[in-house]
Amino acid sequence: MSVAGTTAPFQTTSGSSGAISTFSVVDYVVFGLLLVLSLVIGLYHACRGWGHHTVGELLMADRKMGCLPVALSLLATFQSAVAILGAPAEIYRFGTQYWFLGCSYFLGLLIPAHIFIPVFYRLHLTSAYEYLELRFNKAVRICGTVTFIFQMVIYMGVALYAPSLALNAVTGFDLWLSVLALGIVCNIYTALGGLKAVIWTDVFQTLVMFLGQLVVIIVGAARVGGLGHVWNVTSQHGLISGINLDPDPFVRHTFWTLAFGGVFMMLSLYGVNQAQVQRYLSSRSERAAVLSCYAVFPCQQVALCMSCLIGLVMFAYYNMYGMSPQLEQAAPDQLVLYFVMDLLKDMPGLPGLFVACLFSGSLSTISSAFNSLATVTMEDLIQPWFPQLTETRAIMLSRSLAFAYGLVCLGMAYISSHLGSVLQAALSIFGMVGGPLLGLFCLGMFFPCANPLGAIVGLLTGLLMAFWIGIGSIVSRMSSAVASPPLNGSSSFLPGNLTVATVTTVMPSTLSKPTGLQHFYSLSYLWYSAHNSTTVIVVGLIVSLLTGGMRGRSLNPGTIYPVLPKLLALLPLSCQKRLCWRSHSQDIPVISNLFPEKMRNGVLQDSTDKERMAEDGLVHQPCSPTYVVQETSL
Repeated sequence: MSVAGTTAPFQTTSGSSGAISTFSVVDYVVFGLLLVLSLVIGLYHACRGWGHHTVGELLMADRKMGCLPVALSLLATFQSAVAILGAPAEIYRFGTQYWFLGCSYFLGLLIPAHIFIPVFYRLHLTSAYEYLELRFNKAVRICGTVTFIFQMVIYMGVALYAPSLALNAVTGFDLWLSVLALGIVCNIYTALGGLKAVIWTDVFQTLVMFLGQLVVIIVGAARVGGLGHVWNVTSQHGLISGINLDPDPFVRHTFWTLAFGGVFMMLSLYGVNQAQVQRYLSSRSERAAVLSCYAVFPCQQVALCMSCLIGLVMFAYYNMYGMSPQLEQAAPDQLVLYFVMDLLKDMPGLPGLFVACLFSGSLSTISSAFNSLATVTMEDLIQPWFPQLTETRAIMLSRSLAFAYGLVCLGMAYISSHLGSVLQAALSIFGMVGGPLLGLFCLGMFFPCANPLGAIVGLLTGLLMAFWIGIGSIVSRMSSAVASPPLNGSSSFLPGNLTVATVTTVMPSTLSKPTGLQHFYSLSYLWYSAHNSTTVIVVGLIVSLLTGGMRGRSLNPGTIYPVLPKLLALLPLSCQKRLCWRSHSQDIPVISNLFPEKMRNGVLQDSTDKERMAEDGLVHQPCSPTYVVQETSL
């Protein structure tokens, strides 16, 4: 995922008086086509088989999706409009050090593929928070679900409002027209079409995002004399950053911060977030889910490189043609839009294409939020209390929930318009909550001694720590009269407010010589997830050990990832024998623990399930009346 910068507080400029260019009729047509085609794709999947839909089809796409559409949907889910606007502005202002975030994508996607996906998929979950009940108890499950709902409800309104506000300030595009159009269209196809409609519209919107950014790179590079000239100019001005190996976690961007701190941020998004887990679980097999995670890696790298190129081209363009006084005073989240409108003003239709690209990011993010919120509400908060719901009523309720969350999103967008400087904190909440949730899942998956009380206390402590650091950092910067650029920042044309907020959390500006709590609050935003998830694990383990661990409680072996056997498997065979180690296949749960309702005398009865188990690497052992999970080599 591209972490993107945007201003904080957001500029509340409205109207077109400050706009470089206004939209032409052709631009409006191109933008309208995005909405119409997204709606058509969604309604097609809604109408196809109408009357024969099931809850499984609505919430999980009937678990029959292929790896490619799932991969593109995974990419689109958090490649929001704020990322499209913010990442190029980050490169333009501070240089290419940010590109090293791509190094974190390797472990950030490899770990979910080989740890989280196998555990979740083999438990046959619908909601990621079902895992918490299987591992701990219902109370932990509800705590995780409520935390996720809070996270997404706050975020989705801001994700809809923020880019609309930036677009309005630069182009004069009507603010509430764009908010309402996006919200209503997204609401209709998500509520009616379910996850399958969301995934296929994500595929279309991902292609639009790539096309819009590619057009800007091609036209911009042509205007300044080619990519070679862009590279020379940016190199001369110090924008091409080397590898900064400073281990100080309080330096905003270093190689270690981006490459390793970024791993925890990626895990909170691609490992345990319901919006992503739901896509993994919609795959037709575990192998397809793992391959979709692999396929995201090159797509993420391409998206990051395109964002970097737009930032470099923008720098070379303004180095050649100069900036207007108005643009010199622009907020960072408006830079890319000003650049695009200036660059493409004589090419009708292309500004509309970029705006379509921008709002494709919004549509994909918001539709994923609607669908995942409806799923966890249905699976975690309603069905456990009303298990006798008929299929028809469950479908109607699922659609109603998605539609209701759409209305909540529009309401949150309206509230966002009155938040002012608090809007930065609202946007940052997404990242503040992600780390503690990651810690909660890791606590359960890797530490068999952790108990429900430890999990709840650990989660609450992690959330308190996250909000303390996050909000404290914001307040600390707001109280500073003047903030100097980050230590690793390069030269920039932009004076004034350099405060930055991100899709996932806050990018704190580093003060020259912070002391005391000021120094603590200057911790790089990329270490937030690592710090907060570690807090949950440490506190959870301490509380668990003080309260007797899992003694006297049953432990579902399918909820534990066998870390020690996996590590011991790397040792020579002679060392393994000395340590009296059993094959890890004996430590993974038997299928009777995973699907007790389908077992009779220890044997799986359903032939369809047998075929699916074989496909997913669940192999029958002739010497035993059970099925055990074996490692499948991809």
